Amino acid sequence: MSILLIKLNFRLSCAALACAALYTPAQAFCAEAGLTAAETSLPGFFWTLPFALLLLAIAFFPLSSLTKYWWEHNRNKLLCALVLCAWVLIYYCARGYGFSHDGHITAPGLTTALSVLKVSLLEYIPFIVLLSALYIIAGGISLRGDLSARPLTNTVFLALGALLASFIGTTGASMLLIYPLLKTNSERKFTTHTFCFFIMLVSNIGGCLTPLGDPPLFLGYLKGVPFSWTFTALWPQWLAMTSALLIFYYALDSLAYRRENPEDLARDNVQIEPLTLRGSINFAWLCGVIAATALIMPGRTFTGTSWVVPLFAREIVLGVLTIGSLITTPAGVRKENSFSYGPILEVACLFLGIFVVMQVPVEILRLSGAHLGLTQPLQFFWTTGLLSSFLDNAPTYVVFFETAGSLPSSDATMLHGVNTATGTISEPLLQAISLGAVFMGANTYIGNGPNFMVKSIVEANGVKMPSFFGYMLRWSMPVLLPLFAVLSWVNFR
Repeated sequence: MSILLIKLNFRLSCAALACAALYTPAQAFCAEAGLTAAETSLPGFFWTLPFALLLLAIAFFPLSSLTKYWWEHNRNKLLCALVLCAWVLIYYCARGYGFSHDGHITAPGLTTALSVLKVSLLEYIPFIVLLSALYIIAGGISLRGDLSARPLTNTVFLALGALLASFIGTTGASMLLIYPLLKTNSERKFTTHTFCFFIMLVSNIGGCLTPLGDPPLFLGYLKGVPFSWTFTALWPQWLAMTSALLIFYYALDSLAYRRENPEDLARDNVQIEPLTLRGSINFAWLCGVIAATALIMPGRTFTGTSWVVPLFAREIVLGVLTIGSLITTPAGVRKENSFSYGPILEVACLFLGIFVVMQVPVEILRLSGAHLGLTQPLQFFWTTGLLSSFLDNAPTYVVFFETAGSLPSSDATMLHGVNTATGTISEPLLQAISLGAVFMGANTYIGNGPNFMVKSIVEANGVKMPSFFGYMLRWSMPVLLPLFAVLSWVNFR
């Protein structure tokens, strides 16, 4: 049944895109370009397939025995991404009309393909530079120790992680806290639920307060959403969800604690090792990352001055901060964290492809998204969320961000809207898209990047984690879906 639901969700989304692509004239585009509706149309469904295929590869290649070993190598991920990029760029080069961006229409042919590539890289480079900075700097912080694994101790770990995730990223917070949490619980037998809640809270839901927390929100920031908007607009939902999950976890872990063997608990209370922190200089570098991301906006005047920030100035600053971290981090700290560049290189390879291939569905949605029938926050919350559960939540966010931006403006939108590069988006719609992408990334192991990373680390330390569908059926669906239903009823009805 779960497999059928996955297929149904994907086919419904593809059907919606197909209807928009095959039957909706590009009236706005044609008028701007001086063409008649009969002379051109939006991209056909065939040209959206690279986007769908790349996301499906990310979701299912690691799960299949036929492909998982081939998929482990980053060079194969890059090869797959480049082939699909070529598919899209050939389309843009061969079609008979240009590409609309920033109010300009490119000349057909190679100029259009190069414009699409330029637009993709202008979004991809800031995205990957920030993720790399957060990943590398947070990887230089080592927190080690062995506390008494009481329910309150574990709950505090999860609460701390849910708070840190918004400021050092869900990946950084997961890397920082997973090892001391594993060590603390090493004497206990019933711990699987702890790491499932860790994925929900630290690797996903905790990251919704700033654009640094989760990749979808940073993509929104790159598209013009104010840096402070996520905090001011999403903190009530963050507080409600984290509080509910922490309370539920504390009750569940209290029951599990009573089932533990008394000898194991006695050993746990004796084998205590105070927490030690190494690489604390990296917190200063992380503060620099937060300040640079919030204050340095290319194309705008720097705060309190008349200096217009040039292109990639922010990325240069982030690169300097990252190099500073590499130089000043004490020797051995990253080795303690089993740090490697493999995960961030994987993200770099895949998102290079994603940023190019998503231009086709984004173009469709920008011009005809209003025809998909999504108009209400409740619809955006669940549609964005369900697709973010099985596809990658970052490009899913972009697709529905563009859909919301294509909807006709109303007085309510203008009064209660968020000004972005796409236009004014109704704040309830943007809240629904943001929360759906970030929160429901916790529904599966593949909804957000850190999920599988945490699962792998936990299993490597001898803790049995549920299977892909076991996690869904035993943990995320029974725990999260009722909370999401209440959240959507309270906020988006």
